[in-house]
Amino acid sequence: MKWLAILFGILVVVIIVLADAGTLPRYLGPIYDYPNGDKVGHFFLYGIFAFLINLTLLRSLPAQSRRSVAVKCGLILAFAITVEEFSQQYFSHRTFDLVDLTASYLGVLFFSWLALKIKK
Repeated sequence: MKWLAILFGILVVVIIVLADAGTLPRYLGPIYDYPNGDKVGHFFLYGIFAFLINLTLLRSLPAQSRRSVAVKCGLILAFAITVEEFSQQYFSHRTFDLVDLTASYLGVLFFSWLALKIKK
């Protein structure tokens, strides 16, 4: 699970770097053709990332409260997501969007909750 979380994290970073450079692959274009498609993308991209990190941490830290682990993980991810979204103001190919940020938060919240519901 740890390696899956790491690989998915690398995917997230690659997507961010490509978007900042304005060089996202054309096959991702259809996401933007649908109304709010990018919001759905934010929800699932950051949500799945939170899910994988939470599962990894919950298995690695069995002595700690599951809820505490999920909350700490979620807060750290929310901070990183906030910094990344606000940084978009400094790239000509990107725009800051509060709704994108909200979709990202909701993805982290929902998928963190889902990770907590999975039995040990």
